[in-house]
Amino acid sequence: MNIRHTPNSYKNAYEACFVTGNLSDSLQENITRCRELLPLDNSFDFMTRDLYLGKTPAFLMGINGFCKTDILQQIFSDLQYPLYTKDGTIEDLITFAQAKIGYVQITPCASWEVLIRNLLSGPAVLMVEGFDQALLIDARTYPARGISEPDAERVSRGARDGFVETMLFNANLLRRRVRSPRLTFSIHTLGATGQTDVSVAYLDDCVNRELLEAVEQKLESLDITALTMGSKSLEELLIPKKWFHPLPSIQLTERPDVAASYLIEGHILILVDNSPTVLILPCTIFQFTQSPEDYYKPPLIGTYFRFMRGLCIPVTLLLMPLFLLLTVYYPETASKLQLLTTGETSPVRITFYVLAVEFLLDLLRYSAALTSGRFSSALSLVGGLLIGDIAVELNWASTEVLFYAAVTLLTSLALSSPEFADALRVYRIFIEIGTTAGGTLGFGIAIVLVLLSAVTTPTFGGMSYFWPLFPFNGRALRHLLFRSPTTDAQPVKIWNRGHLHHRK
Repeated sequence: MNIRHTPNSYKNAYEACFVTGNLSDSLQENITRCRELLPLDNSFDFMTRDLYLGKTPAFLMGINGFCKTDILQQIFSDLQYPLYTKDGTIEDLITFAQAKIGYVQITPCASWEVLIRNLLSGPAVLMVEGFDQALLIDARTYPARGISEPDAERVSRGARDGFVETMLFNANLLRRRVRSPRLTFSIHTLGATGQTDVSVAYLDDCVNRELLEAVEQKLESLDITALTMGSKSLEELLIPKKWFHPLPSIQLTERPDVAASYLIEGHILILVDNSPTVLILPCTIFQFTQSPEDYYKPPLIGTYFRFMRGLCIPVTLLLMPLFLLLTVYYPETASKLQLLTTGETSPVRITFYVLAVEFLLDLLRYSAALTSGRFSSALSLVGGLLIGDIAVELNWASTEVLFYAAVTLLTSLALSSPEFADALRVYRIFIEIGTTAGGTLGFGIAIVLVLLSAVTTPTFGGMSYFWPLFPFNGRALRHLLFRSPTTDAQPVKIWNRGHLHHRK
């Protein structure tokens, strides 16, 4: 079948977003204008309907699948009922809507820009002859998956719900947990073409006002075409980073209970439509050592797992580089510590083993993550057992290197933030390369560069990435290191950052 491209009889969506001016009181002129701005005749998902409200002509537009057709059918069935239209003509559109349309969400609109933006977001548009205003009927509905626990943030006990791709549902999940009259969701629309809705959520009585103003101003100043990757695109736009800053500058979560706890502590949340991930501002490195699992355990058990997770960070970062350093440049020490038990192995071969296993484990990990659930378990077994044994027999790896790499992989998986674990992996490979090139000196220089990269990681609003260690806040640091009983945890008092000001 041949597809014929018709001449451009309407402007594209990018141009439509910059439409200026107001509607005409001529229905036919408004319909003609709509056909110029929108592909009403060429795009199958646009639905239109010519109506008569008594003797007054009207025109309905909407997007099929975004509008609740049963509600629209009931509205117009009532409007066309003889008792409602016995006068024949409509003299005042607003009074007519207030008196005859029983649906709650009806908004008059006179601007083409507002009309187009709302129509593409889901509400239906009703235009009536003789009026330079249209009625926006917000009977929208969005396709959405079921609310389930996010795979990356599972807990053994606790809530099993998670954010989804519909921003309104996510706001409802937060409102359900934080029933404060001060909870506010401000709305912004970003992207000239994408027109993505973004909401800033905060508690009005405990938010840092300077940080909130900085967030609002930043969102309003973004000149972009679309948020192609949702919250990830917005994250990179809010905090531009250099290539040598792999650590995440914004914490992400898909759990409503985690987001609600940060909200009560005075943080700012950013919800992006079409994305199940919520951004948390401001962000510090210590937030990536926390896990909701700690708070679903008794205080002592939660503290133990928190320390264990903290220990996983240096193990993930330094175990393989230290093994490489000792076995290649200090073989006597490595022999005393029995780091190698397979006999003499050349430094070049050990270096090759370490870098090859790093690559193979990353390949196995990402392959299992992107493979269908029906095959991921089998892939993990095949990769861990079969490939590992064959690699040892073919001298592509040694048993010791596989063991230390497996421990490193397990410690990285124990970290609650995948973004943080990925950054540590990049740092570790960099240290291994530095150790290979320069021995002890290269190892030391690589460590220093990694520390500099971490210290200089940018954050939004100039907040310290290492708070509460710098500037020092002993009480907040104690509550980060130890899982406090609920009776002692008062987040609004503990986490007050009023002394941290936005850097102009």
